[in-house]
Amino acid sequence: MVRYTTAPELTDQYIDSVWETLPRRVRPTLLLSNETLSAQLGCDLTIASETFQYTGSFKFRAAYNLLSSILQQRIVAASSGNFGQAVAYACKLLGKTATIVMPDTSAQVKIAAVKSYGATADLINVREISRDGRVQQLLAEHPDAFAAQAYDDYRVVAGNSTLGKDILLGAGAFDVIVVPVGGGGLSSGIVVARDHLGAATEIIGAEPLPGNDAARSLHSHQLIRNEQEPATIADGARTISLGQLNWEILRQGMADIIEVPDNITLDALRRYFRFANLKVEPTGALSLGALAAHPERFAGKRVCCIVSGGNVDPAVYAKALLEE
Repeated sequence: MVRYTTAPELTDQYIDSVWETLPRRVRPTLLLSNETLSAQLGCDLTIASETFQYTGSFKFRAAYNLLSSILQQRIVAASSGNFGQAVAYACKLLGKTATIVMPDTSAQVKIAAVKSYGATADLINVREISRDGRVQQLLAEHPDAFAAQAYDDYRVVAGNSTLGKDILLGAGAFDVIVVPVGGGGLSSGIVVARDHLGAATEIIGAEPLPGNDAARSLHSHQLIRNEQEPATIADGARTISLGQLNWEILRQGMADIIEVPDNITLDALRRYFRFANLKVEPTGALSLGALAAHPERFAGKRVCCIVSGGNVDPAVYAKALLEE
């Protein structure tokens, strides 16, 4: 396995231990072939949907693996929603308390879910204070608290790698896996799983064009940050930059990152509804959006598109479905 200087703990032995224990706490991903979308896009498409995972997204894999490994009882995390929900629910299961720092523009369904699991939703205006800035304020108030990272932590990456295991061992060999990219926690987990299994599958990221820091980083061979939180419909990818560990993994193991305009993301969301009977959030539609944006890249190949989650406000979802 590749060794990572920013996370020497991320070893074959550690991955094996996580793959042995974490699947008892999470739901296996749903793998769906789809003839209609395959015909539309000119490839052999399989959908890997995490919409039925606990808390409605892949983030529970990471949150539970991380929080079950620490002793601290008070948890602080920053999230636009899905990681916050996952942390809140994991804390409920583990008997811990959680405060989730969230942009006040987060999807209402995600804010409500965080509260429903017993956590505190600490809403901020990101134009006035950054998520990390507010987390530091809370840590100063509660020195005994643990700051849970949504993506830049080897335990998060390892937890997410179990999704890669489900895909690569559950549906045979793929030529390509396409995965949404925000902070890089999920995509780096997929790369780690591919490398751990010694598979030859190409990993391609799908990132919103309005927040294309990861694509710019990969293409320029240096980590680039957005100047501010990007204004994209894909709220789960409104990140400033990749994490340091995630960048180290992706620059070595990801073939490319496709930048997806928001209108194509919304079209992919509608395709999932119409042709797969699947409700996805905009971030979860990025992978299919990448195929729709560049179908020639995937022509004739066996492709897996990861749907990262399905937590979307009803009003936002209804509007997206009705617009063309």
